[in-house]
Amino acid sequence: MLGEGARTAADADNYFKAYADAIAAVGKFQAAGKFPRPSGISVKLSALHARYEMAQRERVMKEMVPRLVALCEQAARHDIPLTIDAEEADRLQLSLEVATALLDTASIDGWNGLGFAVQAYQKRAPVVIDFITELARAKNRRLMVRLVKGAYWDTEIKRAQERGWDDFPVFTRKAGTDVSYLACVKRMLGASEWIDPVFGTHNAMTAAHILELTREPGRIEFQRLHGMGEELHQLIRKEGFGTGVYAPVGNHEVLLSYLVRRILENGANSSFVHRLYDRSIPIEELTADPVAEMEAYAQKSHPLIRRAPQLYEPQRKNSQGLDLADPFVTGPLLNEIEEFAKLPAAYVPAASAADLKDMFGAAQRNFTSWTRVPVDIRAKYLERLADLIEKHRSELMSLLIHEAKRSIPDALSEVREAADNCRYYAMRAREDFRIYDLPGPTGERNQIRLVGRGVFACISPWNFPLAIFLGQVAAALVAGNTVIAKPAPQTPLIAWRVKQLIYEAGIPGDAFHLAPGGPEVGQQLIELPGLAGVVFTGSFATARKINLTLAQKDGPIIPFIAETGGQNALIVDSSALPEQVVDDVVLGSFRSAGQRCSALRVLYLPEATADKILTMLIGAMLELRIGDPAKLENDVGPVIDKAAQEKLLLHVERLQSEAKQICAVPLARECDSGTFVAPQAWEIPAIGWLEGEVFGPILHVIRYHPGILNRVIDEINATGFGLTGGAHSRIESTVRHIERDLAVGNFYVNRSLIGAVVGVQPFGGEGLSGTGPKAGGPHYLPRFATERVTSENLTAAGGNASLLIAASK
Repeated sequence: MLGEGARTAADADNYFKAYADAIAAVGKFQAAGKFPRPSGISVKLSALHARYEMAQRERVMKEMVPRLVALCEQAARHDIPLTIDAEEADRLQLSLEVATALLDTASIDGWNGLGFAVQAYQKRAPVVIDFITELARAKNRRLMVRLVKGAYWDTEIKRAQERGWDDFPVFTRKAGTDVSYLACVKRMLGASEWIDPVFGTHNAMTAAHILELTREPGRIEFQRLHGMGEELHQLIRKEGFGTGVYAPVGNHEVLLSYLVRRILENGANSSFVHRLYDRSIPIEELTADPVAEMEAYAQKSHPLIRRAPQLYEPQRKNSQGLDLADPFVTGPLLNEIEEFAKLPAAYVPAASAADLKDMFGAAQRNFTSWTRVPVDIRAKYLERLADLIEKHRSELMSLLIHEAKRSIPDALSEVREAADNCRYYAMRAREDFRIYDLPGPTGERNQIRLVGRGVFACISPWNFPLAIFLGQVAAALVAGNTVIAKPAPQTPLIAWRVKQLIYEAGIPGDAFHLAPGGPEVGQQLIELPGLAGVVFTGSFATARKINLTLAQKDGPIIPFIAETGGQNALIVDSSALPEQVVDDVVLGSFRSAGQRCSALRVLYLPEATADKILTMLIGAMLELRIGDPAKLENDVGPVIDKAAQEKLLLHVERLQSEAKQICAVPLARECDSGTFVAPQAWEIPAIGWLEGEVFGPILHVIRYHPGILNRVIDEINATGFGLTGGAHSRIESTVRHIERDLAVGNFYVNRSLIGAVVGVQPFGGEGLSGTGPKAGGPHYLPRFATERVTSENLTAAGGNASLLIAASK
């Protein structure tokens, strides 16, 4: 039953009904003898629950397992096979727990039709077969195992890289998967007392191996995809083995994406099916033993597919991630976070005017000695700091969760971003701060170099109190400046702990100073005479005030690097996949309770598909869990403080009187005592209706007709903001049109508007959204420095020796 998984409770209801109807229909036809052989159904667990993920384990066990039990009991009554299909690697643990709960609960005695699909490309596949075998033995029942190569290989590779995992959950060489498949075959054949084997393969070499290994042909079945491998199966049947067809059922809309994936998999250069029809490939190569092929490789993993730790080498080390779907990882992590939360909080006093004067004096006196530290040494300090950030990951995550109200995934990603900032700027500093020779006439040496400016003020926000705070500081320090950093008043503890790690990394105390406090401290800081530069992230109103203050000061004009907010819009056209749109809208609008400068604020939907997308969006929003961010199952935590909550609720009052509500997620009773704002969506007439940025979990939706796309783009540009924007479309010309005309710093296509990665998606806006250059990009550090050129007449020292030597050759 085709489908990419449920996004809503209604989706899950529909899939459950479709499965039940299919079981009834197949059972009826089979009882009437209308099928030439026993026929069954495959069930995808992610279709039966909108949140089929490890973080929602309790919900899955409570809400989804009873549905699966009902389907299995129905299949047992009709005496038809039912196979639980394989999912992505991060759902494997949950699937095994569901399988155990199913056999503990279902009344299916006397029925041997229950089966499980296992993907051989997963490195855990042999152990999964062992698990199923032991489960069958423990329950004293036969189980079917359908062994396949796997269906999400490219996705698994990308996810592992994005999430910073040490290794891939799948094999990176085709031969590795083939060897794993054969190892699983041996395990399945060796467990014939408990396992009924079914082998899904179109590879003749794999099939030949199985034929050689088995002694019970009547107990084994081979399966092929509908429309493929028919010739191979004709030969297999002649050997006395059973064959079957794995046939997709669904309408054109869901069938298309399935067929595209199958074509890509079987059309790949490494695919047996593809190579079989290439007459230039000799039979010896086509039937090469995969075990011998793997033994011949000096490097078992594919050298062109980099693991996450090596993703950016040799330039820099990547930050470490964690698999939050693995209970053996999350169990210790959550315990450590809880233990750190029990420690008494330090008191971080606000800096006084006298404190600021003393800090500035010390920073100014130390500037010369710090800027003369070789750039490689300054870079090594940052790399050491990155290592310390990761060493203290659990502690910093605890601070982020309890002080900044970040969710667990957000806290982890922020620690990673902080480490990435340090390593990226260390790498860039070694490149940017080299002495470069310039061309010129013979007998002359011309060189250009970057040097630090002096004392830099770094003013950071509360929404990324670790990553942005440290990003600003690391850039200023490695560029050879001394720093006075003012964190947001809502998050002083995080800044205080980072200060200790900065010193532990070896950076001198007089090179970095922390000035906690509110707006008054920030104002006093930028008013200091002799300041060499300011870097700021926050609201446009505050940035404008800082700019005005700096412009009115005596002395040189100094750099002001500002990254402010955005009225970030996503334009969707009628060709876009609704499921993908909804996934990215929910992520972009409500992750971090909408408190990201890059968060999706305005969603443009085409009139033709708006109702369908909004229906799905409502269902997906209702699946969100709001509550304590220290609990892994919660998606959305509170907003930062009472003032932010009150400002958002005032905006909601205006929406209630002037806009049309689409959805507001009900808040549980536990949210009454916190600064929670319900994730919600409203339909508004135009983007100009908004009075500035709405910094929270509130999405604004506008319907549009495709014929006015240019006007839509003009209206977005007219807001003056230009931070992030995006397009969801499968029409290349539409994407390029929006990309060309939409004036935003970061443009995202068929993905969410949040989650920029250091050095991969340099981040920063234009217009009212910032001055540039982009943080985490190749042009950032020079803005913290000044350029100096030296021109030397070499002939003044007694002649042009190099020219004379060259002429003599």
